[in-house]
Amino acid sequence: MHSGVHFDNYYLESSLYADGRVQATVDALVRAGKTYEDGGALWLRTTAFGDDKDRVMRKSDGGYTYFVPDVAYHVTKWQRGFERAINVQGSDHHGTVARVRAGLQAIGIGVASGYPDYVLHKMVTVMRGGEEVKISKRAGSYVTLRDLINWTGEVRDGDEVRVDEQRGRDAVRFFLVSRKADSEFVFDVDLALARTDENPVYYIQYAHARICSVLAQWGGDAASLAALAAAGKVALDALQGAREFALAAQLATWPETVQAAVDELAPHAIAFYLKELAAEFHSYYNAERVLVDDEATRTARLALLLATRQVLRNGLALIGVSAPERM
Repeated sequence: MHSGVHFDNYYLESSLYADGRVQATVDALVRAGKTYEDGGALWLRTTAFGDDKDRVMRKSDGGYTYFVPDVAYHVTKWQRGFERAINVQGSDHHGTVARVRAGLQAIGIGVASGYPDYVLHKMVTVMRGGEEVKISKRAGSYVTLRDLINWTGEVRDGDEVRVDEQRGRDAVRFFLVSRKADSEFVFDVDLALARTDENPVYYIQYAHARICSVLAQWGGDAASLAALAAAGKVALDALQGAREFALAAQLATWPETVQAAVDELAPHAIAFYLKELAAEFHSYYNAERVLVDDEATRTARLALLLATRQVLRNGLALIGVSAPERM
């Protein structure tokens, strides 16, 4: 089974030492005049770049401190052409941010002061069967991504239990993306398994499937109608209801939502938006008939549904979640 996570490039931290990149980085900082020796240790003048105190690079016993290979790693990344880098790490790494950036500026290869960007996450608590799944670094007990996919993808057919890989991946991706990085988060496996409106993944995907069902009942050419609507050739003034206005207004905020998510490194904004859009659609669907006899009203409402389906698809695709047509 495949988790759906792909790594373009990865290597062991030890290779930075074996390949001489750590030593080359230290040598470059020494040549740049940004280091000094004190107490048998080699120090980096990080205070010259906004840090609250200078930092030891090489300890008196000859070993390097843990931020030095981080600097070497990012030098390599910069030299590979990545002028924008975003590190996703645990909040316990906050102390390395200033010193890694200082090292990169001090080395004098043109790295910007804010490079790399950081997104620091707090820990995730996993609940299953109403109880917290115990995690212990000391005991080597932990929850893997594969565990979460298997648990949230469980499907029971009588006494038989199988794993729906896609369902598991969708649940894990959405639940992890939907949290703000700086907030505590509880991953509730039982909620992710629920086929109810309380489960946000189900709620959003069901909105998409509902629209597909209406379009199937209609039986017309959805692509042609979408093209006409995009060209402004559908009379939308037939949309007069308050819930129609609310749904259309929610759709109108989609472009700025995406832009804000990019600018603020906040993918959770997409998840929040999709839940709100699904809520607006379900409210509209429960209050109004789409396939009415009046052709102008029916066409306008179908165009509204097509736009909603497209935004749902786009949003789910951005966070790597599927958009099923049947549920």
